[in-house]
Amino acid sequence: MNAPFVPSRIAVRLADPGDRPAIARFLADHPDTTAFHRFEWLDAVERSTGHATHILLSEQDGAIRSVLPLHEAHSPLFGRALVSTGFAVGGGVVGEPDPALFAAAQELAVRLNCPSLELRGGPLPSGTGWHIKQESHAGFVNPLSPDDDAQLLAIPRKQRAEVRRGLGHDMKVRVGSDADTRAMHYAVYAESVRNLGTPVFPKALFDAVMDGFGDDADILTVLHEGTPLASVLSVYHRGAVMPYWGGGVFAARTMRANDVMYYALMNHARARGCDRFDFGRSKTGTGAYHFKRNWGFVPQPLSYANWTADGAPPRDVNPLSPRYKAKIAAWQKLPLSVANRIGPLIAQGLA
Repeated sequence: MNAPFVPSRIAVRLADPGDRPAIARFLADHPDTTAFHRFEWLDAVERSTGHATHILLSEQDGAIRSVLPLHEAHSPLFGRALVSTGFAVGGGVVGEPDPALFAAAQELAVRLNCPSLELRGGPLPSGTGWHIKQESHAGFVNPLSPDDDAQLLAIPRKQRAEVRRGLGHDMKVRVGSDADTRAMHYAVYAESVRNLGTPVFPKALFDAVMDGFGDDADILTVLHEGTPLASVLSVYHRGAVMPYWGGGVFAARTMRANDVMYYALMNHARARGCDRFDFGRSKTGTGAYHFKRNWGFVPQPLSYANWTADGAPPRDVNPLSPRYKAKIAAWQKLPLSVANRIGPLIAQGLA
């Protein structure tokens, strides 16, 4: 007589340190893993900001079905939230979207006193209490061209003219990860975000990402007569380069240094073996959104899920929110030394 069929059981649990090797193998093998799921990213955020990492696992017969990495973000100004993942434009579940996994994330948020739970990509949950946003942000990814000349010709005519103007200024491009390069990048980036009216992230975060990713991260800086005008910290993942933290000083605009920077990065990434340029995400309709379209990138809508406990209002860390308009205007007027001193204390909570 045949034994009765017993379906295998799916279990969800919180990972412990001993699970790291199995999680790393699962993420390395799964096609949907992003740079923001990798331990290099998770550890960098925790080490530099103190936002603890929590990883939920869905397993069947002892094998991992899905992984949900989360950061426990905390800030006196912006409150507490469980986010996947911290300081990232991506995250969420990798693998099978088990309803029990999403329920476990809700329970974990409540247990950690985090009234907001944010999933930035991946399979989305359904059911009561979840708010899904599918049109607020877009991602931009294009293939890289086979050589420098073809890359320039792939840029639409008007934007290509801007790149050519910048190339005419005989600026120098420097790529590296040493202490001097990091210092130049942070100085440029800090000035750039102050001019936009937002606080700069802690330098420790940038250093932790650079140290964690190793050869999968670098900084490209554009200089004129020895002065850095534009600089970008990029991460590399599975054949794609993502310029993640970049900006330019005031002089960069007239010199077209930012345009030269992105064109140079495309060529540099190809030389490294990349075949795609991931321009990251932008909020729909913003200047950054249209800038990327001008480069010939087609926006792809991104999806995000948000859940709040007991009807609590969602955490608002969007710099475009009307509630921050006056604060942004005031921040733009701060001396750079002051903004750089207090900015990281504020931005650390913007995970």
